[in-house]
Amino acid sequence: MLVAGRVVSLQVVREHGRPVDAVFQVRAVVGSGLDGDVHGKARAGTRRQVLLADASVLRELGLRPGDLREQITVDLPGLDALPAGTRLRIGQAVVELTGPCEPCTHIGTLLGVPDPRQFQQRLAGRRGQLAMVVAADGEGLIRVDDPVTAA
Repeated sequence: MLVAGRVVSLQVVREHGRPVDAVFQVRAVVGSGLDGDVHGKARAGTRRQVLLADASVLRELGLRPGDLREQITVDLPGLDALPAGTRLRIGQAVVELTGPCEPCTHIGTLLGVPDPRQFQQRLAGRRGQLAMVVAADGEGLIRVDDPVTAA
């Protein structure tokens, strides 16, 4: 299976329920996720360290990078169809997909949509893929425009 794409945008979630911070680069930490991000930090080895979302899905939904609280927005058609266990090299890091991120109602509330339940239904199967950081080269940096390939 050919997997080729690029990083469109990077976001760090510093606090739950707060807006994400767009960054140009971020350091991936094996077993913990992204440096400075709240996901995965409290429980080393959690399978919910990083959320990747495809930019084309965001465009279809009229959303911007970071709106789904994803840390890595990619131009990678078919991302949501990749099976758990797929490894992706992103910059100096390798992440392993752990499964789809099931949409919750509070994501719509955070975005201020009129009907969070309807928004949740629209997101079903399209919110992105959860992943954990399994390897890093050098400093483990991921940058905007880095390639995304099968590892």
